[in-house]
Amino acid sequence: MNFYPFKLKPYVSETIWGGRRLINEYGIETEKENAAEGWMLSCHESGLCTIANGEFAGRTLREICEEFPEICGKDSERFDGFPILIKFIDACDDLSIQVHPTAEYCELTGRGQSKTECWYVLDTAPGACLIMGFKEKISSEEFRKSIEEGRVTDCVRKFNVKKGDFFFIESGTLHAICKGVLLAEVQESSNTTYRIFDYNRLGKDGKPRELHIDDAVAVTKCEPYTPSQYCKDDILYNGAKKVLAECPLFKVSTLQIDGSFDGEADENSFVSLLVLEGDGTLTTKNGVLNLTKGDSVFIPASSGLYTVEGKINILETTV
Repeated sequence: MNFYPFKLKPYVSETIWGGRRLINEYGIETEKENAAEGWMLSCHESGLCTIANGEFAGRTLREICEEFPEICGKDSERFDGFPILIKFIDACDDLSIQVHPTAEYCELTGRGQSKTECWYVLDTAPGACLIMGFKEKISSEEFRKSIEEGRVTDCVRKFNVKKGDFFFIESGTLHAICKGVLLAEVQESSNTTYRIFDYNRLGKDGKPRELHIDDAVAVTKCEPYTPSQYCKDDILYNGAKKVLAECPLFKVSTLQIDGSFDGEADENSFVSLLVLEGDGTLTTKNGVLNLTKGDSVFIPASSGLYTVEGKINILETTV
């Protein structure tokens, strides 16, 4: 089988905090009222990507990966299912303060999926921030009490952010995306979230959104956020490629191209290209594919060399 780069149509998630920038600026198509999240690379059952071009057009990426697992690469074999999920997130309002479980907690309880993630900030409104960790170390009992007394927002730390900022959030880290932040997220393929505080909002059904206090207290690291050991700051390929993070789960880089960039999809991993800005072309042995802002492309493992040309910024992810 001669596999080609798949251009992906995302699953779109509508929420009470979502905006329309992904629709208006990134070409995300949906009939929903907003596009809070675009799941740009997903084989997760909660939101599947569809292949938009070529022989497999109309089929889900999950179907093709299950039928031809070799396109994921040798390094994907160590995972139970497709390893990652990549999103655009548009926070028109504050997201809930939340935490994701560790693998150990999921194994202990027999439910949920662990979720380590990282964020690359695409744009912000003036004064926008992210919440991560606590101002100071506290006990689990103090954490629970702050939730019960409605003052957990007094305990957390807020980080003012700007375009180009990057954060690595290991599972068990309290966090929240706040109003006015647009970002790209690379994460484990999980949809397990424990809400801690949701600003007393009501859902579409008119009822308070569900909280998960016991689980959250059990898994949250009650300490200040510190940069991860997995964060990198390396410039490669004549300044075009910057490695942001490299961990056992995934490797994330930016490609800031003004001209031409050569990469490779070897036998070890597929390559995900998420176009953040600009326009260009992707050339492989199978031909030329046009790229524009908001495109998500999956290059199968063992596809060999590829070339991106243009004035274009891309988030590149492998496992």
